[in-house]
Amino acid sequence: MFTIVTPRLRLTALALLIVAPWPAHTQPGPTFAQALRRAAHVSAATQAAQAAEDAAAQTAARAGQLPDPMLKIGIDNLPVSGPDRFTTSGEPMTMRRIGIEQQWVSADKRQARATRATRAVAAEQAATRQTAAQVREEAGKAWLDLFHAQRAAELASQLADEMRRDLAGVQAAHRGAKAGAADVLQARMALAQAEDDAAGAEQERRTAAVRLARWLQEPVDTVDGAPPAYTAAPAAAGTALQRPAVLAARRAIDLADADTAVATRERHPDWTFEAGFGQRSSRYGNMVSFGISVPLTVDRAQRQDRDVAEKSALGTRARLLYDDTLQAQEAQVRQLSEELDSLNTRIARLEAGLLPAAAEQVELAVAAYRSGAGSLSAVFQARRALLEKRLQINMLARQAGATWAALVLPANDEGDAQ
Repeated sequence: MFTIVTPRLRLTALALLIVAPWPAHTQPGPTFAQALRRAAHVSAATQAAQAAEDAAAQTAARAGQLPDPMLKIGIDNLPVSGPDRFTTSGEPMTMRRIGIEQQWVSADKRQARATRATRAVAAEQAATRQTAAQVREEAGKAWLDLFHAQRAAELASQLADEMRRDLAGVQAAHRGAKAGAADVLQARMALAQAEDDAAGAEQERRTAAVRLARWLQEPVDTVDGAPPAYTAAPAAAGTALQRPAVLAARRAIDLADADTAVATRERHPDWTFEAGFGQRSSRYGNMVSFGISVPLTVDRAQRQDRDVAEKSALGTRARLLYDDTLQAQEAQVRQLSEELDSLNTRIARLEAGLLPAAAEQVELAVAAYRSGAGSLSAVFQARRALLEKRLQINMLARQAGATWAALVLPANDEGDAQ
């Protein structure tokens, strides 16, 4: 009976492949940490959020200042009829006027506006952090997805290579009358299936590379290095209070309170002071004038008080949204933590029990075929079963990576918690 595998050398290599670390692609690509740094640097969303933060900082710098004074220039009482029409020297009431007008905003009102502007900056900072966390999470997921798609493609390619060698061996045995036509047909069918699986895995790898390239904004074919350990200590995962969404909701409350404080102080109107100098012809004396303008709040209950009520209601809304966001983030942290623990437990169980048993089944099928007690079909089935177990573990690790990224990366500014 023809032997489809070389003696122990190939079986030893198979066993080493089972327990060896995840293989790295020969072509260098970005590591996990490099991908996160690159995504944070080139993200248009992060840059837009930073621009909004810079704009808020510019507003805060001038929020507590008085309005600019107004220069007032004019001619009063210019005749338009009679012998002195359109002249400024004949009529004693005509004078050229220049003056200054200044709106005076009280110190407590300016302080309230400055506080509101400062809290707006803090709110934009929280929004920037939230955007950066989203970019970090999505880029991390894309890197991990490509890593596991790359590994699946390598496993499928290795099986296809095994099937090609087996087909060559069976064809040689058939020519020597040591194998039947049915064995050749089975080998061809197994190779066709393995090649299709490898093509599908390669297509999935290319698709994952496109997803990662979207976040890195540069062509990516493969990734390099090892992924982080898919474990989440409490310090790494953080608490719900440390999540960017909760921080943004907290800053929204502060901003709403500042808006209410400004609206409360705006109930008191700003006074405007004016002083002017009037010049008449040389026959008449010059004049000065001054005055104060005070807005009359004739219907405070329907205007200023309603503005305060509006801002107060928005503050209530911000608090309710904060409570809802905190509850949602607490539930998400618990859910992701439990899901990650479950996935890691399943992976460890499969690696310790199922994978060695599948490898042993391949050895038994090969030994049975060599002794004439087994069929070639049983060998192919055992090998495919071993590949399926490896792919199953890889798929679970892929899910664990996505779960880990959603749990750890938003709470870690460096994005390198391992």
